[in-house]
Amino acid sequence: MNPTRSIPSPQEGDIIFSRIPNLLYRKVAEATGSPTSHVGILFSDGKGGWLVAESKVPVARYSTLQNFLSRSAGGWHVIRRLRTGLTQQQVQALRRECGLRMGTPYHSGFDFSARRTFCSKFVHEVFKSALGVEVGQVETFAHLLEKQPATALAFWKIWFFGHIPWQRRTVTPASQLTCPTLKTVWVSHPHDQTPSVTIGPSYPQGC
Repeated sequence: MNPTRSIPSPQEGDIIFSRIPNLLYRKVAEATGSPTSHVGILFSDGKGGWLVAESKVPVARYSTLQNFLSRSAGGWHVIRRLRTGLTQQQVQALRRECGLRMGTPYHSGFDFSARRTFCSKFVHEVFKSALGVEVGQVETFAHLLEKQPATALAFWKIWFFGHIPWQRRTVTPASQLTCPTLKTVWVSHPHDQTPSVTIGPSYPQGC
């Protein structure tokens, strides 16, 4: 089945979330208590189809929507949109900022301060630079894992060569999935969510 057939008409600048099934991204979802581990921005391809601007391994690039969804476990996806909506000028500003970041290498250490990028940093920086809007919360690893105290750390100790960089700042797809600046317009599997996460307006510390 083509997973794109189930999506209602998106709008340019919508933010789309997915769930990558490989080990690293399963651990990302686990550490953030969220059903999502990946995120990108939707744009028309000018031919009746849709593209997703995303940071992925090895570099930031545009992917077809079908390709983006094919990488998500079970085709799971959520689409969220700025509550204020977007003008055509704002959409073009988002496109320009995405274009400036195409080809940027992926950062597998999820360091917000690094020159390289990763999916949620890409989305955060594009919206901040283009529109002055912050999508998601920039926080330290220490603060992030304080909210998920049951997270097993063995994987992350190995991933970071024995030392988790607790004061490293990052931004997660989870914080964008619950960011009140956005509204949810589509959930592919409305009954298939992590129980502790509400896909909606609640986000106590803001974003």
